[in-house]
Amino acid sequence: MLGVIDRNLERWALLVFYTMLVGTMAIEVMRREVFAYSSIWGEEVVRYAFIYLVWIGAAAAVRDRAHIRIDVLFHYLPPRGKAALYIFGDLVMAAVACLALWWSFDTVEVSWRFGSVTDGLRVSKVWALAAVPIGFTLILVRLIQSFLRDVRDLRRGRDMFEGNVLYE
Repeated sequence: MLGVIDRNLERWALLVFYTMLVGTMAIEVMRREVFAYSSIWGEEVVRYAFIYLVWIGAAAAVRDRAHIRIDVLFHYLPPRGKAALYIFGDLVMAAVACLALWWSFDTVEVSWRFGSVTDGLRVSKVWALAAVPIGFTLILVRLIQSFLRDVRDLRRGRDMFEGNVLYE
């Protein structure tokens, strides 16, 4: 069960938020064009669904090693050199993610303390602002998994997972 969740967590969350985004946007376009009326809340739902899509998608890209990178150097390195570079990259990204996670809690805490609400939906802004710490937490989890996978592959002498290749 945990393996299924591990493999599909981001995919399921992305499906939920993408469906929410597209469905709300379609309803709002129809309401605006057919009925000449639009709601305040529709734009907010789309905006916040998109924000969650971005952060969860970033975590999914870390899991799949799908972020854009300049990999010319990787083609000229032996397997151990590639492993060292991947591990170094994961450690640097983890340090940045830890700092960003720490700083993102301040914004959420201030919103929580003052009880700020969104303009249209009138729900706590904490739900919208929580996308950033949730995203960085998922990114850190995926970075730890990537780091452990790389160390395990390095010890066993296997090739590093380089991500899914889109173009050759």
